[in-house]
Amino acid sequence: MDLKRVKDYLYWLYYQYLLVTCSYVLEPWEQSMFHTITVTVLAMVAYTAYVFVPIHVRLALEFFSQIFGPQAESAV
Repeated sequence: MDLKRVKDYLYWLYYQYLLVTCSYVLEPWEQSMFHTITVTVLAMVAYTAYVFVPIHVRLALEFFSQIFGPQAESAV
């Protein structure tokens, strides 16, 4: 891929982000605060998902394995 196209694509994605969040109408200091808060919230969500989702999946699998029990093998 051409480096200029990648740069243009990333700029386009950033512009779409500005349009969707309506942060293009903010002053520069407000934009920096908004971006800082947004990145912080996304980082906390990613960390929480990384830490707690595997635990809940394991507990759900244990729960459903207790409910349904070991499956009987079919006698053929």
